[in-house]
Amino acid sequence: MSPRRNRPRGGADKQSDAPRTEGGDRYGLERTEDWQGEEWAVRTIGGGAATKHYRCPGCDQEIPPGVPHLVAWPQYGAGVDDRRHWHKACWNARDRRSARLQRSRNAPRY
Repeated sequence: MSPRRNRPRGGADKQSDAPRTEGGDRYGLERTEDWQGEEWAVRTIGGGAATKHYRCPGCDQEIPPGVPHLVAWPQYGAGVDDRRHWHKACWNARDRRSARLQRSRNAPRY
């Protein structure tokens, strides 16, 4: 006996060719969120696309390469230097976190 086929067989009305719009946290797609009275562009970065070390402004911890995270920047009047890489949990808790955490004297500043 052969295994059961879980996928529908091909036909005239294939649904797999149509782009899926649900699933708000798809990697690489940009969305807009309001925070502190201005609009922010937010893009989710997958682990394979994260190739450098970043410092999360929410927790002041390092985001190593290969860790999924997100990038946020002000929507209007922002340049490349205004982009910030956040842990997803830190971005979701940004209103409850202090932006001015104290680092130790030996902590790197990148």
